[in-house]
Amino acid sequence: MNCSISGEVPEEPVISKSSGLLFEKRLIERHVSDFGKCPVTGEPMTIDDILPVNSGKIVKPRPMQTASIPGMLGMFQIEWDGLMLSNFALEQQLHTARQELSHALYQHDAACRVIARLRKERDEARELLAQAERQIPMSVSAQDTVNAAALSNGKRAIDDSEVGPDGKRIRQGISNSIISELTDCNSALSQQRKRRQIPLTLAPIDAVERYTQLTVNPLHKTNKPGILSMDILYSKDLIATAGADSNAVVFDRSSGQVVSTLSGHSKKVTSVKFAAEGELVVTGSADKTVRVWRGSEGGDFDCRHILKDHTAEVQAVTVHATNNYFVTASLDSTWCFYELSSGLCLTQVEDTSGSAEGYTSAAFHPDGLILGTGTSRGLSKIWDVKSQSNVASFEGHMGAVTAISFSENGYFLATAAHDGVKLWDLRRLKNFRTFSPYDENTPTHSVEFDHSGSYLALGGSDIRVFQVANVKSEWNCIKTFPDLSGTGKILSVKFGPDAKYVAVGSMDRNLRVFGLPEENDDQSEA
Repeated sequence: MNCSISGEVPEEPVISKSSGLLFEKRLIERHVSDFGKCPVTGEPMTIDDILPVNSGKIVKPRPMQTASIPGMLGMFQIEWDGLMLSNFALEQQLHTARQELSHALYQHDAACRVIARLRKERDEARELLAQAERQIPMSVSAQDTVNAAALSNGKRAIDDSEVGPDGKRIRQGISNSIISELTDCNSALSQQRKRRQIPLTLAPIDAVERYTQLTVNPLHKTNKPGILSMDILYSKDLIATAGADSNAVVFDRSSGQVVSTLSGHSKKVTSVKFAAEGELVVTGSADKTVRVWRGSEGGDFDCRHILKDHTAEVQAVTVHATNNYFVTASLDSTWCFYELSSGLCLTQVEDTSGSAEGYTSAAFHPDGLILGTGTSRGLSKIWDVKSQSNVASFEGHMGAVTAISFSENGYFLATAAHDGVKLWDLRRLKNFRTFSPYDENTPTHSVEFDHSGSYLALGGSDIRVFQVANVKSEWNCIKTFPDLSGTGKILSVKFGPDAKYVAVGSMDRNLRVFGLPEENDDQSEA
């Protein structure tokens, strides 16, 4: 008798109690252990259901084909024919699989194209909605009329009521309630500053002197490298970078993971700032627009507002200390004051000096009532935010003012340009120190005070950290970091919380972090 599984005479026969079928012992035991049922009837079966069959030693008869050479040749021919048929079947299956794969790839490509088109239409619809929300409130009936007639080529037309006699758009201005809010914030921060003390957790000088490169994180595209701006959210240790690849990236330094990539600008992103405790991110771009992004529960950021009030590249974004307002500065020689929640431009201030200098940098004073702007012709201007008037101007730089930073002490202003960094005393409105660390062909692209006002970092062909002193004392360079990107252009430098690390962006795609290894942090704090 033959095995019910293999169809051959079993070497160690066993029989099933329930079905009475004969099996090869090793085959049925493996099947029962794997599936727990009879391979023929499908009924439940265990090892205990198998009984051995006592029989004499079985000698397998020799097949007739192996009894002679012609028989063996015939057997080989049969096996060869079977192999060829099997190979032909496999080739047919491969051909069918290739056709199915090609069809699937075609469908995937078509789906990607449809998704891209739908996303584009969605962004255009969001842009139109954001533009409509930013307009001066109108009555419902008037708004319905405008919505029906004022759309042309996908863009909202400007209503005649929004344009003054000189052809310029009318802004509602900074109201008295907003001015009161800014004044109250200034008073509170000024009082805190008088009692301000250097935090005990601040990284000491000897620790900064030992900083080395800790991480290198590729965040942007390789075809358009360059990290042009940077901001750090201290409470969550998040770093936002603005790239020449038209994207902004939110990066979690502690986990080393990208939280979100903000895509939507059509040209390089020139400035990026966190707002509202990290719930919002504001970006400015060379495409003349400003975008406000809101974080979602999943950690991603969605574009909430697209602001098109400038007519040239937006070079800088700075957020007010209240986290309710922000300012943008552009090469069109204007700066705009926005309400953060609505994205409404409350006022657009134009340079009336007649010099036709575009703005290349901007920063709020820590107290919030003063705004500093740098121009393309080396001039730094100080503005009174309440009256939107130019109250002071600092001359002396060669080339565009690429960066501007106020010290937390409220008295010092640092400006960077082609000829180096200048420090200004805001009490006496004069320059008291100049750093010219590089040759005449190497501009300084970045300058930044740390949050405590104890250190100053500047970036050009390398990164240099200075110890902040007073007007009369010497400001010593305590650390120089080489440009490990190899580009010779450090474009952005930021201190981390308590100056525990320094984040650097350059003309390559990598975010570099300099600091002490974790195992040495406790020693450095001590």
